[in-house]
Amino acid sequence: MPTNNTKLSILILTYNEERYIGELLEKIGFADEIIVVDSFSTDKTIEIVKSFPHVKLIQNKFKNYADQRNFAIDNSKNDWILFLDADERLTPKLKVEIVDLLKTTPDADAYSMPRVFMFKDKAMRFTGTQSDMVLRLFDKNKCQYQTNKLVHEKLEIKGKEAQLKNKMIHYTYYDYFVFKKKVASYGRLKAEEKNLKGKKYNIIMHFFHPIFTFISYYILKFGFLDGYRGIVLSYLFAYSVYVRYEELKKLQQ
Repeated sequence: MPTNNTKLSILILTYNEERYIGELLEKIGFADEIIVVDSFSTDKTIEIVKSFPHVKLIQNKFKNYADQRNFAIDNSKNDWILFLDADERLTPKLKVEIVDLLKTTPDADAYSMPRVFMFKDKAMRFTGTQSDMVLRLFDKNKCQYQTNKLVHEKLEIKGKEAQLKNKMIHYTYYDYFVFKKKVASYGRLKAEEKNLKGKKYNIIMHFFHPIFTFISYYILKFGFLDGYRGIVLSYLFAYSVYVRYEELKKLQQ
């Protein structure tokens, strides 16, 4: 069963998040502890975080997302953890749901929540985003991120999992080239992960996997119903897969 210490630590990983971090920190003052783990940002992120005296700032060199998340957990003082990205926002209803949940002894050890993908200032309805769920609220005594996954890290849960009703908002896409750079970085980390697992580069998959990914998001996941936004996202998701194989090829040459 979950522990009785239901005080909440909100943990945020940052690297050059001056666009978003200030607004996020203004909206999460209800937490018992807020920790920002920064990967040595070169913009104004550090300056902004330091302007919030109640926020604990730790700088740690980035290796991969799983290690960075586990490092943040190790530096938290409360049992219950909520991970947020700088470009994510809790809706008022979700905030109330989390606060009310932790006022009592939760009946699960980890909670996922639905997430709305924002394309600039408009919510996506399809292109695979309609099923986006993120597992972010949990008892750290029962959960740990698997270190063998360097990107899209997976939380290993030794207990019961449940789902919150209300949604999180994800303002991840505001500029085409910034988002393209982000998905390319995911592709590179995925290539490192596959290389560490001994997966061999395959020229056929290098060609066909990105094409299948585009078709999957644009056709099978109804991206065409999102108009040009569906085309853009489907292409960028496919581009990330292409980068994965390109980087895997380089690593194994």
